[in-house]
Amino acid sequence: MQHVKTDFCPKMKRQCVDEEYDRPNRITICHRFREEKGRCEAPRVPLDYCIDEFEFPNRRGDKPPVMVSFFDAEAACAGAGKRVCRESEWVAACEGPEETPFPTGWRRDPQKCNFDNKWVSPILDRIYAKQPEIQSAELLRLDRSQASGSRPECKSGFGVFDLTGNVDEWVRADHEREHRRSRFAALKGGAWGHVRNACRPVTTSHPPDFEYYFIGFRCCADPAPT
Repeated sequence: MQHVKTDFCPKMKRQCVDEEYDRPNRITICHRFREEKGRCEAPRVPLDYCIDEFEFPNRRGDKPPVMVSFFDAEAACAGAGKRVCRESEWVAACEGPEETPFPTGWRRDPQKCNFDNKWVSPILDRIYAKQPEIQSAELLRLDRSQASGSRPECKSGFGVFDLTGNVDEWVRADHEREHRRSRFAALKGGAWGHVRNACRPVTTSHPPDFEYYFIGFRCCADPAPT
């Protein structure tokens, strides 16, 4: 695990200088931000925690498991003596000590991190099939993930890999969001497709029991007492 000790900005203002509106997903993707220190518009919060270098099971060379709910992630992290990362912890680890909008700097770079793969239409009945062989075949057909750490440049300033792209990651929200399907859980990083693969964007449109073919997680922990 990597030990992160920093003052986190809950609300960062930056200027995007190259953006794209993705009509199918109804999202705006920023490809490049102005290379200047962002303006913090909320009181900073001290953070002191540890975060896994890789997506679960935190082993370089392993592919992260998918089709896991937030509750599955909680149980798996607890079984390893850890916990699901908080949203602020995930973002802080992603931005690094220089607080850049991407773990790799100021530009969204599909050469460094695993995203912008061609979209493949899923067959939902097969994704959620009760027969393991049918589900496994469909997940294999859709899979565009890569083994953890296989993109050595997709590493944040705090030494954490694959935070953007590869698979979406469950986190626990710092504050409950009313009127959202997922009030206390959220998804970070975007997966391997053409989505908002930056540190700050968050998805809260899925309930915590939601499972999908590109959703995984990583774990965090409190630092050991000195």
